[in-house]
Amino acid sequence: MQSSFDAYVTAALFQKDGRAVFALGDGTVRIEGAETLFAHPEAAVLCAAPHPSGDGILTGGDDGRLVWTSAQGLVELAAVSGRWIDAVASSAESGMIAFAAGKTVETLDVKDPLFRRTFPHERSVADLAFDPKGRKLACATYGGCAVWFARIEGQKPQMFKWAGSHLGVLWSPDGRFLISAMQENMLHGWRVADAKDMRMSGYAGKPRSIAFLAKGQLMATSGAEGAVVWTFRGANGPMGEQAAEIGHRPGALVTRVAATERGSRLAVGCSDGRVWYADVDGARQVEIREGGGSISALALSPDGRRLAWGDEEGSAAVVALD
Repeated sequence: MQSSFDAYVTAALFQKDGRAVFALGDGTVRIEGAETLFAHPEAAVLCAAPHPSGDGILTGGDDGRLVWTSAQGLVELAAVSGRWIDAVASSAESGMIAFAAGKTVETLDVKDPLFRRTFPHERSVADLAFDPKGRKLACATYGGCAVWFARIEGQKPQMFKWAGSHLGVLWSPDGRFLISAMQENMLHGWRVADAKDMRMSGYAGKPRSIAFLAKGQLMATSGAEGAVVWTFRGANGPMGEQAAEIGHRPGALVTRVAATERGSRLAVGCSDGRVWYADVDGARQVEIREGGGSISALALSPDGRRLAWGDEEGSAAVVALD
């Protein structure tokens, strides 16, 4: 499948049934083999996440609406007046959904339509991530990451502090580490048990895309002229370790990485439009696309056999990998 959507591709993912889904800057959602769905008429999709059921996609827009889109249709899950929904996250394990609008984060439960919790922050929240069990929610904001219990009202968050603006957040698959992408060209991380800091610097650009692979023993990121890979094999994660770089090619930065947590295959998209994948040791590298618009969305299917990509100019494709 290859398409030209004529709109910025905000996100790509795979449903539980194996079909690819694209969310676009024109407010539409395109599910492989289904009709175009207008999730945000006259608005843009700003963020997206898979629905906890594995059926369809959750999108937040600059219309202040959180929408669940599946092949069966559209369901508005929440709406906020006069604000954009900047981030959304979900957990298949707990059935929880979270979204951020400015300084406020709210959580929903797909099993209980009346459930809703609100978590205020001093500064705007840029990204969200549930821990592996879906019980804790990390919120990237200025000065660090706030971690809340997703179901509990009236609590104070655990703060993982580091000066600066934190734009992205991700838990390691075992829940032992919390990683944030910063406004500066670096990552920051904490060992959750004791909040021990770790800095991952030396990037040429902003490492906004992060993916774990190899049963959580490796973490790949964007932000350099190749895919940067950090080890999480030891008790201290990447502390004191040097990163490796796969597929280095001067002149363009890696913008997106994708992997499956248990797999050994890493997919990479670049600012010059190239798309390629490699085995974890970097010995085998296969080019999928030679160039075009900067890659803005990238996803591997759960079995690692299909790859979906989209770019800033609206081109997108789903391809089978050997």
